[in-house]
Formats: sequence, C-alpha cells, structure tokens
Amino acid sequence: MPDLKYSSGFGNEFATEAHPGALPVGQNAPQKAPLGLYTEQLSGSPFTAPRLLNRRTWTYRIRPSVMHKPYERIANGMVRSTPFNEVETTPSQLRWDPLPLPSTSVDFVDGLTTLAGNGDLSMHSGVAIHIYAATKSMTDRFFYSADGELLFVPQLGRLMLHTELGILDLTPGEIALIPRGIKFRVELLDPQARGYLLENYGASFRLPELGAIGANGLANSRDFLTPHAAYDDRDNATFQVVAKFQGNLWASDFDHSPSTSSPGTATTPPASMTSPASTASTPSASTTLTPPSTPSSPRPARSPAQQM
Repeated sequence: MPDLKYSSGFGNEFATEAHPGALPVGQNAPQKAPLGLYTEQLSGSPFTAPRLLNRRTWTYRIRPSVMHKPYERIANGMVRSTPFNEVETTPSQLRWDPLPLPSTSVDFVDGLTTLAGNGDLSMHSGVAIHIYAATKSMTDRFFYSADGELLFVPQLGRLMLHTELGILDLTPGEIALIPRGIKFRVELLDPQARGYLLENYGASFRLPELGAIGANGLANSRDFLTPHAAYDDRDNATFQVVAKFQGNLWASDFDHSPSTSSPGTATTPPASMTSPASTASTPSASTTLTPPSTPSSPRPARSPAQQM
C-alpha cells in the first residue's frame, strides 16, 4: 500500500508535486513547462466567476489528456439517468433489500445499479442514487462521469481510489467525493466491496452554514483532507476509459494510463476524502469532498483535489 499524504482544510489553496520541480514558479502556463510536461487547466465554474466561487485546477501532465481513440457507445447495464421514466412512479412507500454481492468477478463499473433519481442532468439539477457492488479491482480500466460529481458512501469493504489528481483510501464510516470529469479507477483492498454512490448533477457540494449552532458546530474545515499529487507512469499497454456522458456510457482505448497525468498540481479545492494524481487547482476545478471523522473512523475525512 503506498504511503499516502494529504493536506488538511476545506476550500483552501493547495500546490503539491509528485516529482520535485514539476510546478512552474510565478506563472501557471509557461511556454515551456518544467520537466517537459503538458499544461492543462480543468475548469469547474465560469471563467469570470468571483474568486470565492471560482473553481479550477492546473495540471502538468506527462501525456495530454486528448491522446486517445474516439469514444464509442457501450451498453448502459443497470445504470440509469434522467428523466427516470422507464416505469411509472407509484405513490406507495417503497423500500429495497440490500443488493446481493456478485457471485462472479465484477468490477466497480459493471457492478453499478441505479436505484432512484430526480431532476434533469442536462440542466445541471437533481441527483441519481446508485449502489456499487464489486468483487475485483479495476487495473487497466478507468471511469469518469461528465454528468455530475460522485459521492462515495461505502458500506462494506475498503477502497483505494486512484484519480488523475491523487490517490484516496476510503473505509466504511468515511465518505469521498470525486469531481465531475475526473478519471479514476477503484482498487479493492478487501475481497468484496459495496456501498452507495450519489451522483450530484447540480452545484458543487459545500460545507453548510453554521447559523445558530455557532462557530464550532457541524463539520470543521480541518476534518477534510485533499490528497497530494500522484501519477502512474504506465505506457505500452491498453487502458479502457468508460465515460458517463449525457446519461449514457461511452468507452475509449488509451495507450497509457490516464493517471500518468500530472507530477505537479496546484489547487484550491474544498477538502475531501479521495484525491486524484497531480494537478494545480482552485476551488472551481475537480475535487473530492469528505465529512469529518466519526467515532468509528479515527482519522479525518479525505477528498481529491477539485471538482469540474
């Protein structure tokens, strides 16, 4: 298991390097980036948004993110999106028994099942509630949702989320947020894993206001962790990237690991539980958020760098 490092704080500005000297000094996009890297910015808000609301992440990549074959449609499996009108909605109260764990070898993507949802993803409103159930890790396969940010709530089994911006480890009792558009793969640290996955189509998650509770109530910023930059320099192999775009699943082949992205990153995202590899970002790019630790989870929550 890698020695994972995190920065504490929510909505802070972070700059981390997976390789010394990867971040440029004094500017975001020099004509020649250090170490021959490619400069890319992930935008999570309008370019002219006020500083408080602006979300962006600067990444310095080994390979440009556009180096891949065209995406092609694949079967959606049990994944559904708005308008959720395949069956009529009943006024009766409903509840679901826990989904059984797969009896065959199934990874995170193939084990996704949608339970419910509302809103309109094309209008950036509403949510989808999924359940994941997996019995094997994703090794040469990655996933991202262009429709919304993903909030992991594990019920069974520890996970390690390898993202473009860093690596997050996640256990039951913690939550992790992967920003919209951030590629990641799910590694199982136990034989089986199951939990909830909330897909938020709307505005990015933020900490609630304190109000009458006072300055020390609810979640504290220090309870959130953002991972340091990391990368996976694997070439000369075939990697599949599955994208959820406008409610459907698409797939493309890469000749390098999407986690090769950035040996250096600068970010200002809210804190979260799992985080991608190496990037530079501000609160508007892609970031993963997580709640404070609970009595059953002695460590603070962690999250990846930023959200698109």
